[in-house]
Amino acid sequence: MASVPAVLTSEWTKIRSVSSTTWTLIAAFVVTVALGGASGALLNATFDDLSEAQRATFDPTLVSFNGTPFGQLAMIVFGVLVVSTEYSSGMIRTSLAAVPQRAAFLFSKITVAGTLALLAGLLTSFMSFFLTQALLGDRGIGLGEENVLRAVFGAGIYMGLIAIFSMGVAAMLRSSVLSICILVTLFLLISNILTVVPYAKDVVKYFPDKAGRRIMQVVPDAMNTDPTPYGPWGGLGIVVLWVLAAVLGGFLVLKKRDA
Repeated sequence: MASVPAVLTSEWTKIRSVSSTTWTLIAAFVVTVALGGASGALLNATFDDLSEAQRATFDPTLVSFNGTPFGQLAMIVFGVLVVSTEYSSGMIRTSLAAVPQRAAFLFSKITVAGTLALLAGLLTSFMSFFLTQALLGDRGIGLGEENVLRAVFGAGIYMGLIAIFSMGVAAMLRSSVLSICILVTLFLLISNILTVVPYAKDVVKYFPDKAGRRIMQVVPDAMNTDPTPYGPWGGLGIVVLWVLAAVLGGFLVLKKRDA
């Protein structure tokens, strides 16, 4: 029986040895920070062109995370590759032979990769916040203002949770291509298309990306967006439920199916 510390060390070695996982985290950082900063600079220059409702609900903190919808795609790829690479390479048989306790195997992998994703997410959210606020000039806000620190921490935690959610989905589907295609389509297309469909837009508010966006807001209904039936922590709680469901599904598939 493999000890938990040994399994954790093994998973850390696997992640470090695959360059693609490192580059996806770097991509998430660069895309999120760059687009957040660009949004700050653009809004600072065109603030007077916004509608009266948008100016009244202007949320400089949320502007910092305008790059998150694209940065999270890199986090999705990271989460999928952490799990599915072993299936595509055939190494999953060796891994399960070394660690026959499938719960220990999967949850050690998620613990190591999830911790790394959370740390990368927090670094990304704080850097994006500071750069964007600097580019917003006089319209920027300080980290010590009410609820701002919560929003910045929440943005980082959200990115980490999306990576863990993707790990659970990849464990269920066991295919890099299929997992990435489904998740990218869900977050980039379906989630946005349904926001303009009557009745469906009330359901899409409970999708992980829409619910997670709420934790990043300081101003309610920021930038004249549609209100939600839950608050910031409620939104993050919804994301956690999605993550738990995906991880549980991944574990059940791993437990019942042969490698």
